[in-house]
Amino acid sequence: MGQQEEAFRMLDAFASVGATHFDLTHLDIDGEKRGFRRHQSIAQLKSSLPKLFPGATERRNNIIIRPDSDKTCLVQLDDLDAAKLSRVGEVAFLTLQTSPGNHQAWIAISDLTDPNDAKDFTRRLKKGVGADATASGATRVAGTMNYKRKYEPEFPKVAILNTAPGRVVSPSQLESLGLVTEPEPVKPATVIPLRVSRRHENAVRARKWPDYQRCLERAPRNHGDTGPDVSRADFVWCMTALDWGYNTDETANQLMQVSSKARENGQRYAVLTASNAAAAVERKGQGVNQGRSP
Repeated sequence: MGQQEEAFRMLDAFASVGATHFDLTHLDIDGEKRGFRRHQSIAQLKSSLPKLFPGATERRNNIIIRPDSDKTCLVQLDDLDAAKLSRVGEVAFLTLQTSPGNHQAWIAISDLTDPNDAKDFTRRLKKGVGADATASGATRVAGTMNYKRKYEPEFPKVAILNTAPGRVVSPSQLESLGLVTEPEPVKPATVIPLRVSRRHENAVRARKWPDYQRCLERAPRNHGDTGPDVSRADFVWCMTALDWGYNTDETANQLMQVSSKARENGQRYAVLTASNAAAAVERKGQGVNQGRSP
C-alpha cells in the first residue's frame, strides 16, 4: 500500500469513530517544531498531506496528527510490546507499528462525557494495559517515516497493523476484560506541615534546575531496549523540580526546553507529565507525614 493510501486509511479509521478535526505538527529529526496547523478537517488533510510528503521526506520531518472528537473519548495506548498489544487487539479500532517491536493502539470509548471521568478512566486504562502513562494523544501519520536520531540511517516506517472501522467500546466492556485498574480510594484531605529542606532552600534561592542529563542516564531501558525510557526520565525530572520548589507550570515549560520527547509531543505532554509528577510528590509527602508519630 502506498504512502497516501496508508495515510488516508488511518484518517478514515479515526473518522469512523467520531474524529472530526486534527492538529497537524511538523517536527524535525531532533524534535524541534517546524510547522503547525490547528483544527484541520479530514478533507483538508486529504488535500494537503500528499503535497507535504515530499518535503517532509527531503527534510526528514515527522508529520504528526492529534485527533479530536466530541462524540467519543479517543485513548492512545503507546509503547506496547507484542504481548500488551495482543491484550487490546479486540477492542482497538486502529493498531500501528511505530518502530521494530514497538506498537501503538487506539481505542474509542463511549459514555465518557465528563472530562474528569474521561481523564481518570484513561489513566486507569493505560495503567491496566501497561502503556506509557504520559502519551500525549498525538501520533505520526501512517505511511511516513519515524525520523529520530537513534534510528538513522535506517528509519522505520509507521505502518498500520489493523483497523476496525466504527469500533467503539464502553467502559464496562474494557473493565470486564480486565484492562482497567480499580479506582483509587478517595482519601480525606489532610493538612501537610510545610517541610523545607536545606537543599530545597538552596535550590529556590539559586533558581537552579535539576540536571536532566543525569535523569536520562539513570532511567531504565525502554521496552525496545534501544535506549533509556525517556518518559520515565521526564517524570523523575519533573518530580525533582517540583520538590525543589518550582510550580507545575514552570516545570512543564522548562521540560519543553530540556526534553526532546516533550518538544516532539507538545505542551500538552509536558503539562500532563508535570501534573502527574505533582500528584506523585503530594502522595509522597502524605506518606512521609502519615509515617510520623503524632
